[in-house]
This record gives sequence, C-alpha cells and structure tokens, in this order.
Amino acid sequence: MEKRSTTTTKTTPPAPQERPDALQTLGSPDPTRLSPPRSSGKILARERLQSQLIDARRRRCIVLKGPAGCGKTTVVNAWRQALLPLGFEIAWLSLISEDNRLPRFLDYLLASLGQVDPALVSSALQLHVDSGDNEAAERILIALVRDIAQYPHQLVLVLDDLHALSDASIHQSLQWLLDHAPANLHLVLVTRSGVPLSLARLRSQQLTLELEWSDLRFTQDEASRFLEGQLGEISLADAQLIHDMTDGWITGLQLVAVTRRKGRQRQAEQEPVSLASMAKARLRDNQAFTRFFEAEVLALLPPQDLELLQHLSVCNRFCASLCAALLGRPDAAVQATALFRHLEDENLFLVAVEGGEGEAWFRFHPLLRETLLRLFATRSIDEQRAVHERAWHWYRDRGQLGEAVRHAIQADQAVAAATLVEQSIEVLYAHGNLRQLIELIQLLPLEQLRSSIALRQQLVRMQLSTGDLAACEQNLEQLERDVPPDDEESRFRLSLLRVVLAVQRDDIESAMALLPQLLTLPGNADAVMTGARANLLSWLYMHRGEYELARRIQLDRPTILLANGTPLLGTTAGILQGRCLIGLSLAMEGQMNQAERIYREVLYEAQQVGRSCSEARYLATALLGEVLYQTNEVEAAFELLKDKVELFERSSIPDSVMRALVVLGKCQWRMGNHREAFAYLEWLDGYAKKYALDRVHACSLGWQVHWHLHMGELVAAEANLAQVEAIAARLEHSGRSGQGEIQIFSQGARVRWLVNQGDRQLASQQLDKVIALCETHNRQLGVVYLTMLSAVLDEQRNLTESAQEKVIFALRSGHRFGLVRSLLDAHVEALDLITRVAQRGVLDPVLAFYVERLQAAGRVTWVTEPQSTKADESGWQLAPGMQPLNERELEILKLLAQALTNKKIGRALGLSHETVKWYLRHIYSKLGVGSRDEAVARLLDFEAGKK
Repeated sequence: MEKRSTTTTKTTPPAPQERPDALQTLGSPDPTRLSPPRSSGKILARERLQSQLIDARRRRCIVLKGPAGCGKTTVVNAWRQALLPLGFEIAWLSLISEDNRLPRFLDYLLASLGQVDPALVSSALQLHVDSGDNEAAERILIALVRDIAQYPHQLVLVLDDLHALSDASIHQSLQWLLDHAPANLHLVLVTRSGVPLSLARLRSQQLTLELEWSDLRFTQDEASRFLEGQLGEISLADAQLIHDMTDGWITGLQLVAVTRRKGRQRQAEQEPVSLASMAKARLRDNQAFTRFFEAEVLALLPPQDLELLQHLSVCNRFCASLCAALLGRPDAAVQATALFRHLEDENLFLVAVEGGEGEAWFRFHPLLRETLLRLFATRSIDEQRAVHERAWHWYRDRGQLGEAVRHAIQADQAVAAATLVEQSIEVLYAHGNLRQLIELIQLLPLEQLRSSIALRQQLVRMQLSTGDLAACEQNLEQLERDVPPDDEESRFRLSLLRVVLAVQRDDIESAMALLPQLLTLPGNADAVMTGARANLLSWLYMHRGEYELARRIQLDRPTILLANGTPLLGTTAGILQGRCLIGLSLAMEGQMNQAERIYREVLYEAQQVGRSCSEARYLATALLGEVLYQTNEVEAAFELLKDKVELFERSSIPDSVMRALVVLGKCQWRMGNHREAFAYLEWLDGYAKKYALDRVHACSLGWQVHWHLHMGELVAAEANLAQVEAIAARLEHSGRSGQGEIQIFSQGARVRWLVNQGDRQLASQQLDKVIALCETHNRQLGVVYLTMLSAVLDEQRNLTESAQEKVIFALRSGHRFGLVRSLLDAHVEALDLITRVAQRGVLDPVLAFYVERLQAAGRVTWVTEPQSTKADESGWQLAPGMQPLNERELEILKLLAQALTNKKIGRALGLSHETVKWYLRHIYSKLGVGSRDEAVARLLDFEAGKK
C-alpha cells in the first residue's frame, strides 16, 4: 500500500500510550487505517491536480487510478487538507486484502464514517450483524445514506487501495452506495487497477472526475522542483535526464534522488558516480524499482541491517521490540531503533503509523516490502519458518490473536494455532467478539478444523447463527458419534446446541425431550455454558406454562468465579437475553406493564454495550413492539418494528419473529391498511414454510381467517380455516408441546367462522373450550381476549347478565395486566358493550376509570394513505367482468412495465418487499394473467386502447 508519498520526509513517532487490552484490540478496527499517512515534511504542491480536485469537490465520484508509487495517496491527502477549511468533512479508509469479506469491509466502512461523527452510523450499527449477504448489507447502507442525507455538512469518503478488494458482494455494495448516495456524499476511489463499478450513468451526468497515470505522473517542471527540494542545486540537463529515466514516476524520482545523494557522498570520498550510467536503468515500474533498489540501496547496507529489514518484511507493521524478537536477539532493539531513524532521515520508504502500544511503529512502502519479501523468500524454508515461529510467539504473548494465528500457520504450527483458537473461544464469546472468532477459525487449515471437537462445535454455532440448519444438523450428528462418552463437558455442549437447533426450528417437543440433560451443569462449566443453559431452560419452562419457574432459573444462575474471585453469571449478551425471557414470561401471563419495563431496560443497556449484545437488542425490540401495540401505541409499535423484521429472522427465535410480524399486521389493520396487514401475514407464512414451523403457520392462518371474514372474503377465509384445521388434526395426537397453541389458533378460527355464519350458540360453546385451553396453558392474554368475545356473543343472544359478568372479569384482568387492545380487538362491538356495562353503575371507581381509558383509546384514529378502490381517473378500463384496479395497483403495474424489480418498486413507493408481492398476486388475479410479462402486455393493450 502506498501510504507515504515519495515527497515526504522525516516523521515523528507516536507518543507512547498504554497498550489496550488484547481482546479489545482484536474487536476494534485498526486506527492506523482510518486516517491518511502522517508527515511533518513538505509535500510538493501540485497546483494543476489540486485545481482539478477542488473544482470537482461536489461531484459524486472521484477516481485516481495509477501504479504503485505514483503519488495517488499524497495528492488526495493534500486535497483533503485544502477541503477542511471549506467546511467539508473527510472520512478515510485504507483498505488491505484482509478486508476482502463483506462483514469486515462494512465494519471498517462504518468505523471510518464514525470517526467523523458517530451520529452518521448510529442507525446502521443498530442493523449491523455478522451476516455477510447482500440483503443485510443493503439494509445497512439504506440506514447509512438516510443518516448522511440529514448530515449538515458535505462529506467525502476516501477509499484508498480499492484494488485490495476483489469480493463481488463488496463491489455490489459499493455500487449501491454510489447509485443512491445523497447529494452531500462524495466518494473518492484510489486504486492501482480498474474500478470494479459502473460509472457510465454518473459520467453522462458529469458527476465524476477520473485521474489516471497520464494525469498523475510528474511533469518536467514538477520533477525539477521536486529534485531541487531533495538535492538542492541540480542542472536542467540532469533534471531532464532523471525525468526521462523515470517517466515522471514519483517513486522512481525519489529513489534516484536518494541514490544521487549517496553518489555525491561517495564522490566526496573520491568515488565518482556518473548520472549517465544510472540513466541506463528505466525506473518506470515495480520490477525496475526492485532491481534498482537492490543494486543502489540495499547492496550498500551493512549485512546485519539488510537481514533485519528482510525479517521485518513478514509483518504488516513493526516496532523495535518485534524486530528483536524476529532476529532472536534482545539487543537488536537498539540496532533497529538506529536503523529506523536512519531510514527516516534518508526518506527511504519507511512510514510511521499510529501504534498506540507504547512504542514507535512503522510499515514499509509497499514496493520496498515487496522487494524485501522477494529477498526473504530466497532464504531456506527452515529459516523462514523460524522467523514466523518467533513472530507468532511474540504476537501470542501480547494477545494479538489474528497475527499470531497467521504466523503460526506460516511457521508450520497449525496444530498450535488451532489450540490457541480453542483456548480463546469462550473468552471471545464472553466479550461478544463473535466476528473475530469467526475470522480466526477461517484462518485455520481445514484439517485442523476437522480434528478439533471444540472447533467443530464452534462451527455448529456459526451455522446456527447464519440459519444453515441442515448443515448444523448434519454436523451435530457427526459430533454425537465422535465425542467420547466420558467427555462430560463436550457432551453438555452438544446438548445445548441440540436444544438451540430445536428452538430455531420451533420444535418444542424435541427441545423438551432434551430438558433432563440440561438440569445438571458440568463441574467445569464456564460463563457461556451457564448463561446458555439458563436461557434455554427458561424458554422450555415458559412453553410448559411454568412462568415462575422460568423466571427463577434466571435469578438462581450458578455463580462462576473467575481467578480473581469475581463472580460471573454469564456473558453480558446472555444475561440481557435472559432478562428478555423474564419479560416474555410476564407478557405471556399478561403482565404487560412489568414486561415493558424489563424490555426497555434491556434495550437501553444493549445499546450502551454495542454490537456484542445485538441479539438481546433485537429480542427486546421485537417483544417491546408487542407491548406497545397492546397499550394502544400503534404507530410507535409500527415504527419500532417495520424495518427490522429481516433482522429478527436472522438473529432471533421463531417466537419473536412471529410476534413481531403479527404485531406489524395488527398495526396496519388498525391504521386501515388492510392489504399491508395481509402482506405481513403472508410474510409470516413464507417464514413458517421455509423452516417448517407448524405453530407459526397456524398462527398466521388463524389471523387470516379472522381478517378475511371481516372483509367479507368467505372463500379465502374458508380455505385458510381448512389449512389451520388440517395442521391441528395432523398433530392432535403427536404429543407435541406446541400442539396446545396450535389448537388455540385452530379452534379460535373456527369460532370466528361460526360467528360469521350466524351460529352464535355453537360459537359460544366452542369458545368456552378455547378459553379453557388458554387457561390450561396459562395464556392470560388469550383468556381476556376470548372472554370479551364471549361477552359480546352472550349480549347478542340476550344473555345480558352473563355478558355483564364476563365484561367485568375481562375489565378486572385487563386492568391488572395493563391491556387495551386485547379488549378492543375482540369484536367491533366490544367497546359499545363495555360502555353500556359501565353506564349501569356496576363498576367500582378503579374499573370505571379504566373504562374511560379504553373509550379514549377507541376514539383514536390514525392518518393513513387512502386506499382507493375507484378506477383510475386517467380512464383506464378493464375488460367486462374484470375487477377494476385501484390507484395503488395501477402505480405498481406502471413501475412493473419499467422492468423494475419488486424491491425497487417497494423502495419507489415506500412499500415492503412482501407487500409488493401481495399486490402483484392481486393484480394478476384481476387481470386474469399469470406472470409479469402478461401483466405488462395487458397494460400496453390498455394504453393502445386509449389512443
């Protein structure tokens, strides 16, 4: 990487700082890459380039492309300094090959922008997870560009050494950022090779500036001024000769200047050197640099200095103590310090970096490092391995695990590297450094991964986190065969993983079957095992309706003592997830007020901790949305959840995904957006079918029956009812623990159907059975909701006294639990019935006041976009007998004709992807077609008929 220009001079070493904790270092971006190279020397002013860049400062994209050592970074850095007084903010990111994975690239991208202002990345960080797919990246970038658009300053993002990235998903993310960048965001791409992005549209709009080698090379005048600054007096002929031999290549100019200075010194010592003889070399590329540098600089160094430089080339950055370790001579630190000072004095391609570790740190100019690595490669294999072995020990002792593992593998110490990773697993987990743990495992050779039980278990964890459940199951089965029966700890970990897999599949009975294996912790249990066991037991007990026991598990966690005597009850993330489960147990009992307090506390603490607690944050968010809806904060619930469902899918259990999607559907229903409401239920359908989640599927179908009946769509309601009853019948005698909830969904849907058919007596009889089922499973929200519905049915059957008793019961329970929507949503006549009961004077003052709150909530209306069912005013007409398209459907159809994808249509209209799919299905049905092409063809027919 060309972090230092040929025009730089001596730098000042960074001030000593306290070495940060190794785990924190591993989990944080390298700060040396978030700012441009430092220099206290003069930089040659290149007015022609600076003028072009200043004029282009508001363009969307600026590209500087040229070979290594042509001064790209220096030019941009000088431009950066000129922009700062103009009110521009500049984010800088120097890229390396290790960034060639989408999650890591996003880490550094957000870190660089966060250096400018943390508010720029706050929303994106809330969405940032370890998933490396393009959809996750797009969500992050959407949040990012929205926040940047609100930023009051012009923002420049410099991506230096873009050629280091070859991953197509990174290129796709950059293309998205370029295409959708707000007006105040300007990207600067610095690269040796072609830019892997499409700039055609921006070029046509004159929103780019592209500088290439022909622009970046020094002119004759610039070369003369540079050489004068380096050498003092120089004749015009000599300057012309040097410019010709380097073709204006800046690194070549600097190298000749260094050699010329040394030549003058030798000339004073009666060893004349002819510039003409030097000019036989043509210093215009990397190979020429290597040959010339070896002959004119390295060959003149003392052997011990040359050996030192070759050893250092194996490291990305280095300091004197590392140098001594690589040579195996403690006294070499003094020699290294002197050599570093000499190289800086001579401006010999040494770059000072911010080490932050109590020593002065440096790195080589990339061309010098490439030269030294070639020389190092000529040493024997045993010598090379010995150097890497000393490097890995040095890094290991300082907790720099990534570098330690890399050098251990190059030292042919893969077994030792794997052992180091194994020893680090639980500590990294405890500190929330999952990303770094994944990167360490990916460094290991496959054979080492396969030979380690601990690492294979970690691989299963990774597969669980990414949703690769089939591979997870396969690996677990193999582990069951390979783990020795007497390995108590590994066996217990396998049980934990088995239960997590069952939870992810919503396979409650399989999880319950494993419950006995979780009751006794191994004697050597650690924080991760302790926390995971507690959370899984709580989840299992909740699904047995044993809520108090579920909470006691969290409060009675076994205490693990650290070496210093500090108690450790689990990881921070695990403890917060456990508190979420306490809240969920309260919510499932109907105690919404208590649940809300817990969710909000967890959400606040998880946000303070950061990404290591993202799973707890998403779980708390999903569950809080349910509480907000229940307390009639419908818009707040919708805003909280609407952009996070896909994140819930990736990082949460099916329970929270189901609750979030149902709440979103209810919110849209309350706001009058019935099509949007159905879209969320269809999204839930798709999720349930993808993972074969019967309970989740039954929940979606139950609500669809209810809403189709409300809209008078009897055929659709009957079809959904048949599906949910088929699921219930198939599982009725399966012994599945989730069967009770499935029966509640199924029988509840049947009650709604009977009510719609006018058979209130049979509906009431069926309803009594469903209420009893809810009481058996301790589902208090269901009891209140269905009791209120039963009261309305009794009132309709003139059973006034019974209806009144049930209303009072529902009011008392609702008031105790803090419910609003459970009573109001039970039936369209529920509030009227509650009001009539209150007017009879049978309520105490507390319940009377509660009724006033319900009445106020019932009067709330939400301002939403009208969903017109009228034909388009522009005169569009369908064939006789066909249903007319409403305005929204016509909008979508017109965008469809522009060959936009569903996602782009959604972005254009502010709709979710699933909502667009829902609309398209209805459009196809109305038009009598079965595909996009047929729909567009029908659209064109309409257009032709209007002319």
